[in-house]
Amino acid sequence: MPSMLGVLGRVRIRWWIFGYMFAFAFMSYVQRSSLSVAAERIMPELHLSKVQIGAMMWTFTVAYTLFQVPGGAFGQRCGARTAYFVVGLVAFLAIIATPLAPLLLSGLALFLVFLLAQAVLGASQGPVFPVFAGVVEAWFPASRWSLANGLQTAGMNIGAAVTPPLIVLLERGFGWQGALLWIGVPTLLLALGWVWYGRNRPREHHAVTSAELAELGELATEVAPPLTLRRLLDVAADRDVLLLAASYMCMNYVFYLLQNYSFLYLVEERRFTTLNAGFLAMLPPIGAAVGSALGGVLGDRFTRRYGARRGYRLAPLFALPAAGALLLLTVRLDSPYLAVAALALAYGAVEVTEGPYWAATMRTARADTMAATGVLNTGGNLGGVVGIPIVTYFWDHGQWNAAFATGTVFALVAAGLWLLVDPERRAATHAQA
Repeated sequence: MPSMLGVLGRVRIRWWIFGYMFAFAFMSYVQRSSLSVAAERIMPELHLSKVQIGAMMWTFTVAYTLFQVPGGAFGQRCGARTAYFVVGLVAFLAIIATPLAPLLLSGLALFLVFLLAQAVLGASQGPVFPVFAGVVEAWFPASRWSLANGLQTAGMNIGAAVTPPLIVLLERGFGWQGALLWIGVPTLLLALGWVWYGRNRPREHHAVTSAELAELGELATEVAPPLTLRRLLDVAADRDVLLLAASYMCMNYVFYLLQNYSFLYLVEERRFTTLNAGFLAMLPPIGAAVGSALGGVLGDRFTRRYGARRGYRLAPLFALPAAGALLLLTVRLDSPYLAVAALALAYGAVEVTEGPYWAATMRTARADTMAATGVLNTGGNLGGVVGIPIVTYFWDHGQWNAAFATGTVFALVAAGLWLLVDPERRAATHAQA
């Protein structure tokens, strides 16, 4: 029997690098999901309204959206090793600011600091996913791009899944302030571990073998030219990058609806206790994690069989309409437990599309992946910028049926836009030039 150390020694270094990326995605979603769970205690204690909580979530989303392209450009210029260390350090400072601020401030000044903390947290997380896409492009064979993106998305959804019960249980022992302080510590430790172990490209890591480099083929020797403003504008104006970003915006309207409001829907509309809702709210993100991993596998498999143009679009064309139908079913089910199941299936269907979205953008941009996926995720998070005020309005007025119906409309539009996407178009155009 081979020893455990022997088995671990045969694991490709790219999977250890991926482990750090998975952890960053996990922690980023623990951080961003914590506010909507802690809101049940924050609102009465600090006399904040639902509209103010919605404004805090919206501020995070706006800052997160605005820093997608700059974050991708920063990562492409400075490298993933520096980018993720900065991400972890700034996120740690931002997340602990919220629980510490009430010790010094109150009233309007406190609310403004809350908004600022959410803005800084959103800005700090801007580079997380564009830089990850660049790491995948450098470290993984193209035949595994969709899988790697799908698995990392599973990490963020597992983070979102554990957040409701984690925050509820930590609140019982330490209050909401202690709970938020505790979730800041792993982020700092992760950043320190990454800057020690991580490298930008496989050839820079002393433990990468020649066999692993051979598996990458031409990607192992690919050298990205410096990112200039002209190159950035060229990527940002590419037809397929823009189509993917527009579709991703519509998909993420549904994503933000499910991520930010599932816990609140279960407490206020389905009348679960906070503790029960905390555990039941795990199920939709768990469904999302399963869906994203499955979508990553399907994206690569369909692409190998049908080519990039048809292969990446197949899963979204089926999954997004299914998600829209499940949203409508959720609000019509009499059983609250069946409603939770429908939410989990809807979330899973939405996240089936993550791997194809990111892999198709990478196929389009290649060496400019970080910049291009920054554009993609800017579009994606505009779904939250648009959606959070809309859904918060319906939440404030108790109109959950209308809120979920808007998600169905956006899911159908997202699916339709995939029919116009061709990830090979840009490469073919450049080859002819």
